[in-house]
Amino acid sequence: MSAPEPARKSAPVSVARTVKGLILAASVLASAAAWAADATAPAAPAAPAAPPSVASIAAADAILGDIGVKQTVALVVPGMMAELERNVTNTRPEIRDSLRETLRSIQPEFDKSAQQVFTQAATLLASQMSDKEIADVAAFFGSPSGKKYLATEPIFFQQFSAIADPWRQQLSVDILTRARQEMKKKGIDF
Repeated sequence: MSAPEPARKSAPVSVARTVKGLILAASVLASAAAWAADATAPAAPAAPAAPPSVASIAAADAILGDIGVKQTVALVVPGMMAELERNVTNTRPEIRDSLRETLRSIQPEFDKSAQQVFTQAATLLASQMSDKEIADVAAFFGSPSGKKYLATEPIFFQQFSAIADPWRQQLSVDILTRARQEMKKKGIDF
């Protein structure tokens, strides 16, 4: 009866992966759009004036599914419900079964809200690019190279983290040390 438990364990990893993925995907999206655009064409406006087409929203939906946003949004509701159950039953263990049953019965209502958020995200992404650009990016993620990128991305971020984390920690110490040195020259110690 601990079905929400895997979602709770997966959510932080998925959220972290997705946030990192979104940052890297943004650069990939920009690169794919630039690659697809004709270098001699005049610069396109930042966002199309018309609402995105159904096809563009569908392409954005596919992209967000490919980069893990859809899966992450789907984990939010079960993750929050598992957290609520854990927090409440820590102090009221006698209501565990009743609370679990209640949460299961109300989950579909909140799953609908997650779907609405995802639809809004797809519409937002589609509105940021032309029909051709969004289709090109969706095609990229559907291509062998795009699939390879998606498979490589979590490994890259894991390995990049091994480089970036120690640098960030050392940078924090170095900035503090230098700021103290410079402030000491001004007669201020901290």
